[in-house]
Amino acid sequence: MVFRLLADIVMLLHFSFILFAVLGAVLLLRWPRMIWLHLPAAIWAMAIQFYGGRCPLTPLENRLRAMAGDASYHESFIEHYIGAIIYPGEITSEIKILLGLGVLAINLGLYTWIFKRRRRH
Repeated sequence: MVFRLLADIVMLLHFSFILFAVLGAVLLLRWPRMIWLHLPAAIWAMAIQFYGGRCPLTPLENRLRAMAGDASYHESFIEHYIGAIIYPGEITSEIKILLGLGVLAINLGLYTWIFKRRRRH
């Protein structure tokens, strides 16, 4: 029970990190110093996609699920939880690159918008 709860907490943290990496630039409107947390997170998220890496939270969650007696998974977090919804079937390296480019495009757009807005004020 405890390991299953810990695995779920790790999964929620993982998902929160992804949301922060993709959309966290919006927080800069309220907290400009958040850039020092957001920029590395966005770069990490892009690098994982571009280079086919695996976030360390994925094996941690797998280990906790195995300790709880649950079935673990061997693919990445995105492939397991989000990929099945967005892209039924296997996520190819080309799709991962597109996902990384999506993170880049969203963040470039948000940062451009935020800096233009700040310059006006």
